[in-house]
Amino acid sequence: MPTVIRRFLIVAATASLAAAQSPLSVKWEDLTATDFPKAIEKAQGTCLLPFGILEKHGPHLPLGTDLINARWASVHGAEQEYAVVFPEYYFGQIFEAKHQPGTVAYSARLQLDLLQETAEEMARNGCKKIVIVNGHGGNNSMLQYFAQAQLAAPREHVIYVYQLGGRAAAGRPATKSSFEMHAGESETSAVMVSRPELVRMDTVPSESGADQRRLNLPPNLYTGIWWYARFPNHYAGDAAPANKELGEFDMKAWASGIAGAIRAVKADTVAPQLQNEFFERAKKPLGTKP
Repeated sequence: MPTVIRRFLIVAATASLAAAQSPLSVKWEDLTATDFPKAIEKAQGTCLLPFGILEKHGPHLPLGTDLINARWASVHGAEQEYAVVFPEYYFGQIFEAKHQPGTVAYSARLQLDLLQETAEEMARNGCKKIVIVNGHGGNNSMLQYFAQAQLAAPREHVIYVYQLGGRAAAGRPATKSSFEMHAGESETSAVMVSRPELVRMDTVPSESGADQRRLNLPPNLYTGIWWYARFPNHYAGDAAPANKELGEFDMKAWASGIAGAIRAVKADTVAPQLQNEFFERAKKPLGTKP
C-alpha cells in the first residue's frame, strides 16, 4: 500500500474515532441531525428553554443581559446534569421598557402563541419535559400563566418553570448596595462572568439607579406603570461595587440549581401521570366523583 494512502487511512480512522468519542454538546444548535436523537435519549427527554429579554440594563450592561445570563447558567447546569439546551429566547414581556432604546416588545398574543408553538416543536422533537429557565423578572407572571394554560388542552409534554430565586446563600460574598432590582451590583457581577467584555463600568456614574418614588399607593394595590414610576431610567440599584468574585459565586450557584432541577424533572413521574389523568377526566367532568 502506498505511503500516501496509508497516511490518509490513518488520519481518517483517527478522526472517526475522535468523533465517536467526543461528548454530545448540550447546545441544541451545535448538535448534528444524527446526534440529536442520541442527545434526547441521553437527556431522558428533558430540555431547557433559557428565557430572557432585550431591554436596557442601565448605562453599562448589554441589552441582552437576561438572555445571556440565562443561557450561560442553563448550559453550565446541563453540563453537570445532561439536558438539551434550546438557543437564547427573548420573546417575552417587556412593555415597561418600550421608552428605552433597543427594547423589543412583542404583543401579548404573539408572546404566548410563539412560546406555545416553540414548546410544541420542542415536544415534537422528543422534549417531553421542558424546563423554562427564566432570567427576566418581567416574565414571571407570564410564565406562571403559560404553565397553567397548558391544562387547556391535552399535551404531549409537561412544562416546568425554573425562576431565579433569592441570592441569600451560605458563603456568598457580602454586597455593598442598600438595594438592587435591575442592573445593580449582583446582575453586573454576573455579566462580568458570562460576558465580561460587554460590561462598561466607566459609564456607571452617568445615570442614577435610585428609586424615584413617584407613586403613592397601598402595597396591595397594583398598577402596570409602577416600574416606570420608580425607575424610569430602567436601572434599579448601584452597579459600582460589582465584582467578579460575587458574579462567579452567583452564576455557579444558579447553574448548580438548574442541574438540581434537571435531576428532579428527570426523576418526576408524578406530574406527567397526573397531567394525563387530568386530561382524561376533563373530557367527562360529570363523571368526576367528589
